[in-house]
Amino acid sequence: MDLTCTSCIADTFLLMLQAELMKLPKSLFAKTSTIKNTELVLEQLPRVISSLDAHMDNGLQSVPQLKTVMQLLSNIENCQLKTLSRDQDIQQETGSVEQPPKPANLP
Repeated sequence: MDLTCTSCIADTFLLMLQAELMKLPKSLFAKTSTIKNTELVLEQLPRVISSLDAHMDNGLQSVPQLKTVMQLLSNIENCQLKTLSRDQDIQQETGSVEQPPKPANLP
C-alpha cells in the first residue's frame, strides 16, 4: 500500500469516528461524575456480595435454633389452646356461664 492509500484509509476512519462522536450526547461531560460513581459502586460490589454471602451463611447456621424456637412457640400455643378448650368444656359440663354480679340492694 502506498502512502496516499494509507492516508485515505486513515482519513476515512477519522471521519467515521467523528460521525460516531457527534452521535454522543452533548452533555456527556456532565455525566462523568455519574460514570465515576458507577465505577466506584462496581468496584465495591465484590465486597458487598462477599458480605451478603457471609450473612447468609450465618443465617443458615441459625436455622436449627430457629426451628427449636418455632417448636417451643408451637408447644406454648398448643398448651394455651388446650387450656382454653378444657375451660370451655368444664363450663359447658357445669352449665355455668359467667354472669355479671347482681347489684347490691341499697336502703
